[in-house]
Amino acid sequence: MKKLKFWGHHSSLVLLLAIAGLVVDQIAKFWAVAHFSGGGIPTIPVGPFLDLVLVWNKGVSYGFFQQTTELGRWGLAAFTVVASVFIWFWSARASNRLEGFCLGLVLSGALSNGFDRLYYGKVVDYLYFHVGEFSWYVFNLADAWIVIGAAGLLLDTLFIGKNKDSQP
Repeated sequence: MKKLKFWGHHSSLVLLLAIAGLVVDQIAKFWAVAHFSGGGIPTIPVGPFLDLVLVWNKGVSYGFFQQTTELGRWGLAAFTVVASVFIWFWSARASNRLEGFCLGLVLSGALSNGFDRLYYGKVVDYLYFHVGEFSWYVFNLADAWIVIGAAGLLLDTLFIGKNKDSQP
């Protein structure tokens, strides 16, 4: 069995990305809460497909698993802590810079949304994506970090790492 590794070759990159992503998203969330909490404030159009809004999400992605009790809230917060620790130990074994970069993004998103769960009891979403009358998704930068990081990990696993191993 391999020894548990706390720090690896790409850990500095992961830590830097995790902190930077957390700070940027929390600044945006702080602004959204301060700006929209007064009530009656209309959405702010950013472009034809994107508006700034304030939505409180008591669940996970796409509003699944909505939690209405304190037990549910703390359960999701505990899951976030466990997932973040898992991601950190995974990142300590990252074999290339892309894997470390992607894990840093995923960790920053998990930490930022986890902070919201601990501080507010729910996650602050503020980016509303829509096409005309079709309403698709309200999310935050932390969600975007997680999706981009997961997509990069998938790319690395399926194509980049595979090709690297098969080269002479």
